[in-house]
Amino acid sequence: IHHMMAFIEQEANEKAEEIDARAEEEFTIEKGRLVQQNRLKIIEFYERKEKQVELQKKIGASNLLNKSRLEVLKAQESHINNVLHEAQQNLNQLTLNQGAYAKLLEDLICQGLCQLLEPSLILRCRRADQSLVEHSMAKALATYRSLTGRDCKLQIDTANWLPAEICGGVELLTKGNRIKVSNTLEARLEMLAQQMLLGPIELCCFGPNPNRKFDN
Repeated sequence: IHHMMAFIEQEANEKAEEIDARAEEEFTIEKGRLVQQNRLKIIEFYERKEKQVELQKKIGASNLLNKSRLEVLKAQESHINNVLHEAQQNLNQLTLNQGAYAKLLEDLICQGLCQLLEPSLILRCRRADQSLVEHSMAKALATYRSLTGRDCKLQIDTANWLPAEICGGVELLTKGNRIKVSNTLEARLEMLAQQMLLGPIELCCFGPNPNRKFDN
């Protein structure tokens, strides 16, 4: 009986050790699986965080770059406006030279005639320019006739003068004021600023724009 009890006890101990060894092995495997699973989760979490931080850095850098570009554009626009404002102020000096101003009025009138090609037109000018305009009208009409072979009846509108505060120039209107060509000095400056001057001024003042792939 003692031998049988010892044998049974030994068998039980071996079985217990086997169960403990199997349980320890399964525990180690499960622990390794859980550790690896959570390790991957942690790695994914911090990779997402890193990507978010990198994205925020890129967004921040882009915002700063856009802000700096806007500030540069505002500064350039302000500088160009100052140049144009100075040019507008210098227009007043142009009218002091009567000979040059009379020739300019002649050219402005002739250009307006060629643009409208009407048999009869109304001309508006400053009251102070009336005598110069009357002198320039005849030459402008002769030039217009030689260029187009047409005649035009041109009449100064003495009821509606151009404002005295403008620098000078003329306006030509068809009957009923349906079509108007504004050839005042301010209008010409504005047209040049929009069509021709802004590009060269910007290029002269600030050099080529590195962000522009093509030029108009």
